Amino acid sequence: MPDSTHSPLPTKPESSRALRTSGILVGVVSVSLVAIGLSMRAYSSKDLNEWTAEQAITTVAIVSPVKSDGSRVLELPGRFEAFATAPIYARVPGYLKNWQVDIGSQVKAGQVLGEIETPDLDQQLLEARADMESAKANMALSESTLKRTQSLLSSKVISQQEYENRASDFETKQAQYQSTKANFERLQVNKNFARITAPFSGIVTERNTDIGALINIGSSASPPLFTISDASKLRLYVNVPQNYSSIIKNGAEAKVTVPEHQGKTYKATVAASSGAIDAGTSTARLQLTLDNASGELLPGSYARVSFAVQSAAETLSIPASALIFNAAGLQVATVGTDSKVTLKPISITRDLGKSLEISGLLAQDKVIDNPPDGISNGEAVNVKVPKEQS
Repeated sequence: MPDSTHSPLPTKPESSRALRTSGILVGVVSVSLVAIGLSMRAYSSKDLNEWTAEQAITTVAIVSPVKSDGSRVLELPGRFEAFATAPIYARVPGYLKNWQVDIGSQVKAGQVLGEIETPDLDQQLLEARADMESAKANMALSESTLKRTQSLLSSKVISQQEYENRASDFETKQAQYQSTKANFERLQVNKNFARITAPFSGIVTERNTDIGALINIGSSASPPLFTISDASKLRLYVNVPQNYSSIIKNGAEAKVTVPEHQGKTYKATVAASSGAIDAGTSTARLQLTLDNASGELLPGSYARVSFAVQSAAETLSIPASALIFNAAGLQVATVGTDSKVTLKPISITRDLGKSLEISGLLAQDKVIDNPPDGISNGEAVNVKVPKEQS
């Protein structure tokens, strides 16, 4: 007999209905999942397109031109020269007998630097003296003859013509004596040049000869025997750019520094200007003077010269990294309120290394720093906001 405690088994129609219901539920879930996937893919594609479009626009950093009131320090290189320098050449030929000073020696005006042996000149002096004495004797004889002739003329012993001939002979002999005397004195003066002396007080900066050296009459074609420089006062030469040449006047003071004396500053005064612009460098040459009684500064050495200058108008400066140089010349890229690029031509008034003083911009312009290659007018850009402003 069947067990009365167990439920009867479902019939065949009820089982088919359950299967259909389950299939419908699975289909609905599948369609829902596909719809959700397609929706999410479409949303992600939209975000990707928007991100790609944003990345296609260049992002740039901007800087603002820095204002200056026109007061600045102009630093320029300069070169020291001795206030007076004299290359000393030989005036007479011969052989160097001795030299008494070497480079670095302090000398006084008129001090003997060296002596030259002059055998040829000495012989010329002996000959000139003999010629002078002979001419003097001939002149004395002619003068005596003229006096006797003059006494005979009054007694009519000789003619007037003979007297005039004697007078003419005396004048000739007198002229010959003066000529030989002048030649002898000239050679004596030359003999004095055998002693080489200092023309002024200073320091010996060159000695280009030695004992026994053959000495020729000097010229610029051969080196000087000695060079004397007066370095107690120095000249300092500076080439000033054209746009500052009219600002720095005679009497203006400058601060001078040299590498060998770090931290020490010297004062110099503008003494003269060339008054002309060099076509090759577009600079004017200034001459400054400064005291060097201590001898710390050396002629020929390099110096850094600082001028305090005041320009007539306010100036603007930008980083050197903002500069664009291409076929159109010097330009900078600026960004307007519409985030579009505008290229503006500029000119540099002063190069400060990392920054440039320029003309051609307005103080309110927004300048692109490190502009990308190929940036052009009208190009849209994204402006990078500094972290402190974000």
